[in-house]
Parts: sequence; C-alpha cells; structure tokens
Amino acid sequence: MFKIVKREEMAEGTVVLNEIEAPLIAKKAKPGQFVILKANETGERIPLTMADTDPDKGTITIIYMVVGKSTALFKTLETGDEYQDVIGPLGKPTHMEKVGKVVCVGGGTGIAVLHPITRGLKQAGNQVTSIIGARSKDLLIMEDAMKAASHELHVCTDDGSYGRKGFVTNVLKEILDREKIDLVVGIGPVPMMKFVSAMTKEYGVKTIVSLNPIMVDGTGMCGGCRVTIGGETKFACVDGPEFDGHQVDYDELMNRLQAYCEDEKECYDSFCTMNA
Repeated sequence: MFKIVKREEMAEGTVVLNEIEAPLIAKKAKPGQFVILKANETGERIPLTMADTDPDKGTITIIYMVVGKSTALFKTLETGDEYQDVIGPLGKPTHMEKVGKVVCVGGGTGIAVLHPITRGLKQAGNQVTSIIGARSKDLLIMEDAMKAASHELHVCTDDGSYGRKGFVTNVLKEILDREKIDLVVGIGPVPMMKFVSAMTKEYGVKTIVSLNPIMVDGTGMCGGCRVTIGGETKFACVDGPEFDGHQVDYDELMNRLQAYCEDEKECYDSFCTMNA
C-alpha cells in the first residue's frame, strides 16, 4: 500500500496533486518516467508521469486531471489514504545533456510532466526558456515551480485572464524568429504538441514530445499504447513515452485516444451518480 502524505486541489478542483510514499520508486525515478497507479482491488490501472520525486523523503508526486471514473475515484482519496498499487518507474527517462538554448513548452497538466524535465535541463547547463499555458488563469498550474526551474518564463492564457493572451505557439514563434534554439520540449494536449512540432519543423529545431496513448500493462506486453513514429510502430510504455515530435502520427494518436470516450463518459456519470 502507498500512503498519500500530501493532497492539494488545483485548477478549480479539476486537477489534484498527490505526494505519495514510494521510497523505492523515488530512489530510482528520473525525469520523464511514469508510474501506474491503482486505487483499490477493482480499480483501473492509470499511467501518470511523475511531476516530482524526493529520494530523501521517499516520495513521488503525481498530478492528474479528473476526466473519468478512475480519476474521479482517485479524487476521493484524502491525505492518509492509500493507493493499493503504484508500479514504476516505467518508460525511458529524458536524455539530459548540455545542448545550448532550450525552450520548454507546456499546456494544461502537461506542465506537471514538463517540470522535472525543465529542471534537469537547466541543471545540465542549458539556457532554458519556458512557456506555459492554460485556457484561463484558474486552470494554470505550477507557475512558481516552472519559474524556479527556468531562466525565463512566459505565461499564456487563451482568454487573456492572466499573462499574455493567446497560445503558447505564439510566443514560441517569436522566440524562434529572434534567436537560434537548439532544442524544444513540448508536453501537453495532443493538438498543442502537434502544432508545436509543425512549427519547429519549419525552423529545423529538434523537438521532443511526451505521448499519452491508451495504456494497459505498461511493460510492452499488450500493445495497447502503440503509436506510429516515422512510419514504424512503437510502444509508448517501453520505447517512450518521449519521441521525436517531427516523426509522430498525431492524427492517428488523437483517433485512438477518442476510441472509448463514450464508454468513459458513461462510467464517469454512473460513478458520480452512485457517489452523489
């Protein structure tokens, strides 16, 4: 069992932070890797990339958005409660090296995934500029943490309620127009990563994205998380979750992510009705 030692609701309660006791995972985990969590015996296995780790405390931090039955079940867990299973670290860690000027672009809960990667790239000696965005100020997360992990931070909101009005790609284009960038890391909703990758391809800038396909076992056995990268089938759980953003078939990824939307909504509504 894995105890929740800290719980925080973010983004108007639609996003929840859990700091969880998992000393063996905390000791081994690196930026970019993920864990699979299960709330109870009958719960679904949910993959989530770690937002932070603390080897000294023996904890990992995950941040999730409530979008279906399983994440709604996660939200019912309070400080002191326990997850039945937390498995990891899984996936390949982010390759960290000094390359020069790096731009880290995050949207929504993807900012949580981006945070340890941004910090690691800064610690590796890179000059790191970060751009984070959300639909509105109330939905923005981890601004202070991203500011500390970066040399420069830009904040965008779609509605202009905070920071700069517009999309993260607007700021990214301005940066690409005025200086040579050696690497872009983009993590967030699939459409955001698609547009970031399309833009950086025009400028010839290497781009890394973190993919979130439907996943079951997380060890390469089931093939549920398959994605097409450069015309070849890869498994996000063991070959990723990070890939060359210019090689991803984003349209296929979006279609596969939508495959169970109706079932997910039905299960979520049923769960909410039973727990009202």
